[in-house]
Amino acid sequence: MTVIHEINTLLWLGELSSRLGRPVTLGDVPGEVWESVARPGVDTVWLMGVWERSPAGREIALRDERLMASFRDVLPDVTGADIAGSPYCVRNYVVDAALGGPEGLAAARAQLATRGLRLILDYVPNHVAPDHPWPASDPDRLVRGTADDLTRAPADFIEAGGQVYARGRDPYFPAWPDVVQLNAFSEALREATVETLVSIGDQADGVRCDMAMLVMNDIFGKTWGERAGTAPAEDFWPHVIPRVQDRHPGLLFVAEAYWDLEPALRQQGFDHCYDKRLYDRLLHENADSVRAHLGADLDYQRGLVRFLENHDEPRAATTLPGARGRAAAVSVATLPGATLWHEGQFEGRRVRPPVFLRRGPEEPVDEASREFYGRLLPAAAAVRRGDWRQLTPTGWPDNDTHRDLLAWTWTHADARHLVVVNDCDRPAQARLPLPWDDLRGHRHRLTDLLGGGTYDRDGDELADSGLFVSLEPWGYHVLEW
Repeated sequence: MTVIHEINTLLWLGELSSRLGRPVTLGDVPGEVWESVARPGVDTVWLMGVWERSPAGREIALRDERLMASFRDVLPDVTGADIAGSPYCVRNYVVDAALGGPEGLAAARAQLATRGLRLILDYVPNHVAPDHPWPASDPDRLVRGTADDLTRAPADFIEAGGQVYARGRDPYFPAWPDVVQLNAFSEALREATVETLVSIGDQADGVRCDMAMLVMNDIFGKTWGERAGTAPAEDFWPHVIPRVQDRHPGLLFVAEAYWDLEPALRQQGFDHCYDKRLYDRLLHENADSVRAHLGADLDYQRGLVRFLENHDEPRAATTLPGARGRAAAVSVATLPGATLWHEGQFEGRRVRPPVFLRRGPEEPVDEASREFYGRLLPAAAAVRRGDWRQLTPTGWPDNDTHRDLLAWTWTHADARHLVVVNDCDRPAQARLPLPWDDLRGHRHRLTDLLGGGTYDRDGDELADSGLFVSLEPWGYHVLEW
């Protein structure tokens, strides 16, 4: 199962350069550093933000007081030299020379491959930078405006390449000030997207598509109305993905997706989609809500990406501190589907630097967090094999705390595992009916892969009554049978 480690490439190389006392690019990262990236169970590395950033976009950011305030919040001594511009304001899909260029990326990919790791990179289907070549050379690939539009609504339109275009946006927020909107209904744009993704496929093993739902026919049409023109008969991704995979059959497609559009995007060709609903339920709802979410079709769940943080979300150490965060991490690490870990999450970092920055604040390592993840990742790799099944805890008339427990099993020909998590701040007890029909007549030893304890249980009792569990607030077991 896919386990992704996201790395903010620009910040990561900057920190390595400071630590090693020399400039470090993708082409000369030391082997021992790649070894630290290749953690147990991780099979995919996402090098976020490798493409050429836009000088024009950077200048817009420097004039945006709201953005500058967010930079100062994270980095009080921020200077212009610390601001590189957004990695999602792409000037060209060529690896930035400051990061090592295409040759550096190729060397990094080779280093990852020798360690059994795949590489995925970003693609932004919704917009490009104002100084991208297309506004000047291919206006039919963008959503166009007029001089009157620019005068009437300068926050929504921008002059680029000598013409007026709409600024990039999604339907629920103001336009992004530093990007130009692509026209997802344009046949020329769709063909150019195929060629760009084929080029990315020449350099990587997968692609993470930013805000992938924005270019779906119905979403794009509702966002842009008459400016979009007539919707093609075929949706955007069913047109693009098969043509790319004709050239790169094994290329992994990952969608950043919201608004419950994950099933539609899976049907349109994506291998994995963000599971934002699980993230929200773990942060804001209870175990009943999480359990209901996990009742979805298993094939659908295998296509989800489970996460507790990424470069768009606050750090898990702040939103899910301490024992609660560890319990949530055990859950996402041992569920079916893909798992996404974010650089710095293992060390318990609390500050999420804006992606515009090339330098972040110095933070001490949380040794307890590092030790916990050092045990969790190999345990999760051992557990997630075979068939997954969610369990329904049972309780007693005078004790309803069983409702706070989440539980599931993994059953393989040569291994059985049980995961139990108390998703609450009170102690909880339950009986867990087990799915195995050969328990009777044996003593069973359960070993906790995280806590190290062992438990001997009678098979007849397990078959008749289920396994009794009692967990402290935010407690968990990862039990190997």
